[in-house]
Amino acid sequence: MIELFIKAKRAERHPWELFFIGAFWASVALLLVTFFFGNDSILKEGSGLLVVIFTVISCLPFMYYIIKLEEGKDVEIDDSGRLIKEHSKAIHALIWMFLGFVVAFSFWYMVLPEQAAQNFNFQIKTFCAINSPSNYNYCLDQHGIPITTGAVTGTNAVFAIFANNISVLIFTIVFSLVFGAGAIFILVWNASVIAAAIGIFAKGELVDLPLGLLRYMFHGIPEIGAYFIGALAGGIISVAVIRKDLRGEGAWKILQDSLTLMIIAIVVLMVAALMEVYLTPLMF
Repeated sequence: MIELFIKAKRAERHPWELFFIGAFWASVALLLVTFFFGNDSILKEGSGLLVVIFTVISCLPFMYYIIKLEEGKDVEIDDSGRLIKEHSKAIHALIWMFLGFVVAFSFWYMVLPEQAAQNFNFQIKTFCAINSPSNYNYCLDQHGIPITTGAVTGTNAVFAIFANNISVLIFTIVFSLVFGAGAIFILVWNASVIAAAIGIFAKGELVDLPLGLLRYMFHGIPEIGAYFIGALAGGIISVAVIRKDLRGEGAWKILQDSLTLMIIAIVVLMVAALMEVYLTPLMF
């Protein structure tokens, strides 16, 4: 029934509606984990992943149908310029959905501060590993995560961030090739990590949520857009294999389109890395 909330074609015509769909799915997942699994002594240890998994389960049908729709365009449309323009509609819709995830996760991080360390335990660990590698244990302790185990600037930072983002992009493409719409797992995970970072930046104050969103979405939107482009590229090939469209003359056109999308994703990631290192610190 979840896939009936909004159709892929409607989402491309009214992409902003995906913001509310994404926020709804993320909220349901987080509240489900908080109130149904939060008191379980075993399952609560994996709350951070359970939130992601339930969100993925909710949006997986939509992700599959929108990739299927885009693969159909590869078969029907011959003009490459028009094809890229058509694909941009799907990317636009998916970015709105991602923003819904981020806003909802950030909101509940601040509204439920006592459960934040539990519901975002893995996300906070990821945040500390990225932002405070030399003070990892202290960072965990500061944000309420039990300790169980014992910065660069300028050009080096750009290449470090770009290399990390490329590895995520490759993982997203491979995931979408093998599992089709399954790449949404990586994207929801990134949304939850960004939400935890926003919650930490805003120090649990809802009034600072807009500023936190601006800080991380300034370079985050092109970065996540690149991941969605990569997921779409891999997903198109995956669906084409399932539908047996990788035969005859149409095979090269589908593969060429996917390769073009991958190249665009790499370029966008480089731009996002430059923005993160040189522009974001100046503005925030």
